[in-house]
Amino acid sequence: MNSGLGILETPVFRRLVAEERIERAPAMEVIKRQPKQIILAALARMGEQAPAYIYLAFVFAYGTQVLHQPRDFLLTALVTAGLISFITIPVSGHLSDRFGRKRIYLIGSVATGVFGFIYFGMLNTMIPGWIFLGIVLSFIPHDVMYGPQGALIAECFTPRLRYSGASIGYQLASVVAGGPAPLIATALLAATGSGYVIAGYIAFCAVVSIIATAFLPDFTNRDISQEHA
Repeated sequence: MNSGLGILETPVFRRLVAEERIERAPAMEVIKRQPKQIILAALARMGEQAPAYIYLAFVFAYGTQVLHQPRDFLLTALVTAGLISFITIPVSGHLSDRFGRKRIYLIGSVATGVFGFIYFGMLNTMIPGWIFLGIVLSFIPHDVMYGPQGALIAECFTPRLRYSGASIGYQLASVVAGGPAPLIATALLAATGSGYVIAGYIAFCAVVSIIATAFLPDFTNRDISQEHA
């Protein structure tokens, strides 16, 4: 008896295999057939990706150089935030199943855009307790977006192109939003000396996510096994 563990394919994909409807070059096919969904998926992730990299990576530069806090203190706050995410991400996913993926994702996007200013306001108090709390709370708006994100993006693509479309859109956001975010934040801080300008950049990314998400279809609790454009 085989006792190995593995991840099962989804029922939709298993049916595609059984019906021999698998694309030979799905990446090229999805770029040709659903470029709009790829672009919208990438843009919808900007409000999640950019702040996450700022809160996770740039905070060390800001915390040590501007706030003069020990690195271990900042790391402890981030670890605490990560532990809370074990709860907030699945809860957000559950809420999206019940109330709609777009609705929860848009709520998270708005919260992300607003919280950037609260975040730097708390950090700039220079009080360790407020700094710690600001870092811990920073990932909650992010988690409200991240929880429903996988389903929201994947369901935008027709079943036979779903894996490739979701992956391309996801990774494209990492290139244009996630990776450059700490560099942009560093440049903004060097140019202005203000964390609130970085909060403005976070708000801009959140607005991009809100607009892009508004154009995404919402397949919550709908049949996602049927082909669609």
